[in-house]
Amino acid sequence: MNKVDLIRAAMERCEMSRKDAVALIDGIFEDIQAAVIAGEPVRIPGFGQFKVRDRAARIARNPATGEPVKVPAKRVFKFLPAKALKEAVMAKRSAKAPARGKAAAKPAARKAAAAKGAARKGAARKPAAKKSSARKSR
Repeated sequence: MNKVDLIRAAMERCEMSRKDAVALIDGIFEDIQAAVIAGEPVRIPGFGQFKVRDRAARIARNPATGEPVKVPAKRVFKFLPAKALKEAVMAKRSAKAPARGKAAAKPAARKAAAAKGAARKGAARKPAAKKSSARKSR
């Protein structure tokens, strides 16, 4: 879902014009943004909470070289879903999981068997004979 979809839903649900729906959605986003920038958390019961968290400076490691790297302190935007939203998402996921799991297991088993067979064939093959680089003498 994107902003256009939200506007369309507001138009249908509240029976308003497109211009009014755009103003409503833009106003909501502006109010949330202004509150979060000011440092106030925005709590929407049943949905979640938008807030800004301060992260302290720290020392990290460059995974390629192992060299220590300074990571500066920063403020980050965070969304914390409400318990009701988490439960609704998990309930929807667990309802789909059994049907998906059985169907997904069959192709995975086939892939594993195919890979196993290919590994056996590769091990059973003889290495290719080397071509001689001897030149004919005249």
